[in-house]
This record gives sequence, structure tokens and C-alpha cells, in this order.
Amino acid sequence: QVQLVESGGGLVQPGGSLRLSCAASKTIFSIDAMGWYRQAPGKQRELVASITSGGTANYVDSVKGRFTISRDNAKNTVYLQMNSLKPEDTAVYYCHAEISPRVGWGFYDYWGQGTQVTVSS
Repeated sequence: QVQLVESGGGLVQPGGSLRLSCAASKTIFSIDAMGWYRQAPGKQRELVASITSGGTANYVDSVKGRFTISRDNAKNTVYLQMNSLKPEDTAVYYCHAEISPRVGWGFYDYWGQGTQVTVSS
């Protein structure tokens, strides 16, 4: 069973930085798009940033210029560097990946367990 294991959340003051990481737990055949979503209390889950297998990144407008998504294909890992954090960035952050676990299999959606990011003074 493939799992996505997240790390890097925590409490940070406004203006601070955090780096989230998300790695696949076992050897897999291929990963297509990867991304980070977040869900704040009382709000719907939203896509924060995504990155294709070729490295093309997209961001929600509210984080452009502050967040950077990247991936290491050799390590099956995606990162989210978050700078200039604001209280409104407070949420549970989930990583997502489209994974083909084995040769000849299709791609399926996998989710991390979620990591809390709290921005507060």
C-alpha cells in the first residue's frame, strides 16, 4: 500500500517560513502531477500549488510570490517552501500525488495524512 508521508508543519509567527515535505513510502513505478492542498476550519479544501512531472508549477493567487513548490523525482518527494506566512495561511496542509504503483497500472489519486500549519503571534 503506497502512502504519502508528510512532515514540516508547525507554529510560526507572521512573516516566518516553513518547509513542508511529502514522500511516497515505497518504491513505485511513476508519479505524474503532485500538489499541496489546504483546508482551514469551516472552509473547503483548496489547491495551493501543483507541479507536473516536468516541473511546471502553478499557484493559487493568494500564495504567488510567497510559496514555492518543487519536487525531487529520484526521491519521489514534493516540497512546499512557504515564506512571508500570514495568519490566513493557517490550515491543515495535504499533499496529493497521481501515482502509478506498478508497471502497467493506471494512475490513482493518493493523499497525505495532513499536517497543521499555524501562523500566529
